[in-house]
Amino acid sequence: MSSPAPKSPEQSDKSRKYDRQIRLWGEHGQSFLESSTICLLNATALGCEVLKSLVLPGIGGFTIADGNIVTEDDLGINFFLDATFLGQSKARACMQLLQELNTDVNGDFVDESVDWILVNRPSFFDTFDVVIASNLNEKTLVELSERLWEANIPFVYCRSLGFFGSIRLQLQEHCVIESHPDNRQFDLRLDQPFPALQKHFENIEVTSKVPWLLVLNKFLQLWKSGNGGHCPVNYKQKSELREMIRTAMTADEENYEEAIKAVNTALGGGNVPASIKAIYEDNACTSLNKQSQPFWIMAKALKEFVENDNNGLLPLSGILPDMTADTEPYITLQNIYRQQALHDADNVYRKCQKYLKELGLPEDTISEKTVRQFCREAAGLGVIRGTKISDENAKGNNVLSIVDDLELQGTLTELYVALRAYERFLSECGNIPGECYVENDVKQLKTVASKMLSDWGIHASISDDVIHEICRFGGSEIHSISAFIGGCVAQEIIKVITKQYKPIDNTFLYNAITSETATLKL
Repeated sequence: MSSPAPKSPEQSDKSRKYDRQIRLWGEHGQSFLESSTICLLNATALGCEVLKSLVLPGIGGFTIADGNIVTEDDLGINFFLDATFLGQSKARACMQLLQELNTDVNGDFVDESVDWILVNRPSFFDTFDVVIASNLNEKTLVELSERLWEANIPFVYCRSLGFFGSIRLQLQEHCVIESHPDNRQFDLRLDQPFPALQKHFENIEVTSKVPWLLVLNKFLQLWKSGNGGHCPVNYKQKSELREMIRTAMTADEENYEEAIKAVNTALGGGNVPASIKAIYEDNACTSLNKQSQPFWIMAKALKEFVENDNNGLLPLSGILPDMTADTEPYITLQNIYRQQALHDADNVYRKCQKYLKELGLPEDTISEKTVRQFCREAAGLGVIRGTKISDENAKGNNVLSIVDDLELQGTLTELYVALRAYERFLSECGNIPGECYVENDVKQLKTVASKMLSDWGIHASISDDVIHEICRFGGSEIHSISAFIGGCVAQEIIKVITKQYKPIDNTFLYNAITSETATLKL
């Protein structure tokens, strides 16, 4: 049988409206989303596509900052504008049309450029949870990067240029509790059963009506008795266990079939993966202080529990997979796991309270509910520490580590360099390459790119084809490319806001001509 479905009380209008996404990130994730405020700098087609994909799921509010007016060129690439807005404030026009998509969301606009805001109102950014920008020159991008890094505000810089696109996510530190791994392994503790589970195994008869977990345990013990008490660890040994179960079948017994299928995935739960050990050893975990985030306090409590109280094993998650069985034995087994999970989480919670007291922090800094969630997701915790976009200009930056044998041409790293050269061209020349004279700008852009690579200490060159392609675009956007990149950007922003799923770390590149994508850490 499957896990009993929760009772479904009458849904509110808001719950019905956002039902599909709540299934992805839960009510608590939706609450984070609805309390967030986003700033978009430059109402390009890409920027509006990003906001569209954030307004529809119900962010709390957004502000568009753009000092330009709507031109005829905008009408050809931005689906959120029409001829009635010609000559009007672009920020205001896009704000109005985007807000119509979801009346739950508050919209605002500022008729000022990014450069003006940085000089005259630098504190403008401090109230936002995330800042998004597109279509900036290098000088402005560097200044904005520094300002947002100083304020510890997540920053996403995205580009849509012809058939090319990119995303750069700037984060100081981002801790993820609910990572939602693609192939989650259930923690069943068959190889190291806790006392209540061991007692249950000893007191129940294995029949065709009990959950497959009991079937697998029965034959696992038989296999161990003939193999020195060890659990099967390789393909041959697991095949022997599967054959042992198959031989014992007398009819079409579904729980036996499920036990055979589960041999590969049901063993080894509770072990601490290398990624979690790295979190244990992180200085933020070992050296707590009053400024420590709750994540790190819980991480240290988790470490103490694992090493001192739980024989090196993580807290039990308490989650069981679906199993074909009669209702009573399945629910009984489910309750055994749930109670042990609560017991483990309570132990970790008490340790958290101890650390809070030592640090002189309020007891309600970390709730019992939060600790239970932390323990349930302990195997998939993640920490991302980012770098400043402005640091990418430094000689010897991480571009060196991603250029194989200093060969750029034909790789997406070449696209990254070309887009950076495009932004430097905007700063140094004051115009968009290819906007008026393609051939002249091709030579100039290649010179800019060569000097930039030389400044970085890279002795390589960009192909003429890529340089010519960028100049041929003349700074224009293709809406289908902007829509694709915009959806990707919105997805990463939702991950940052809800603190669920792991965002890119830290650069994403897209070439629609070759249908290639890549992620780089710069």
